[in-house]
Amino acid sequence: MIIQSIFPQFTIAELIFQVYHSGLLTFNHRQQLKVAILEQNLTEEDQTAINRLLHAVRRGWLKVVD
Repeated sequence: MIIQSIFPQFTIAELIFQVYHSGLLTFNHRQQLKVAILEQNLTEEDQTAINRLLHAVRRGWLKVVD
């Protein structure tokens, strides 16, 4: 799914890849996730990917930065 907003177009899969590749969840990533969750009907696959991302943050596998 492609997100339409003030941010450049991206897919949830691209966003998740960027976060896992860098190991960092930046402010921009969090804003993009917020827009995706609030403005779009997410597929079950997208919801699962976001849940896994949040689980990785809780476990300390990904670092949240500003």
